[in-house]
Amino acid sequence: MQEQVTEYAGFWIRTLANIIDSFLILLVTFPPLIYIYGWGYFDFEQTGWVAGPAEIIISWILPSIAVIIFWLQKQATPGKMAVGVKVVDALTRDTMSAGQAIGRYFAYFVSLVPLGLGFIWIAFDSKKQGWHDKLAGTVVVRSKKN
Repeated sequence: MQEQVTEYAGFWIRTLANIIDSFLILLVTFPPLIYIYGWGYFDFEQTGWVAGPAEIIISWILPSIAVIIFWLQKQATPGKMAVGVKVVDALTRDTMSAGQAIGRYFAYFVSLVPLGLGFIWIAFDSKKQGWHDKLAGTVVVRSKKN
């Protein structure tokens, strides 16, 4: 029988998971946005930074709720599930708390603002934690068969 060893998920596997998640979010959000705002939605001069209240709900609020629910129910978003990694509490390796999940989501902005340095940090950190992971007390792990 093979033994399961847990290892930290690194920068590139997490980047791939993020690309998958981003594609899925666009696949789900673009149809209703185009239905509501028409193809002019993609014309910045016509819509500006925010096309309207429906965009805030469809593009920002609903995806954030979905991500947090996935973290709490499955320990991973669909992209992370596809690449075989999960987000867990750094100390217990159990499912993170709701507070951790909400904090981790908003800490993404902390990782993003200084030119994405908080995400790049994953490549150099011994536990492969981004700033959002450190602030929320989480790690991203994957199981490796020995």
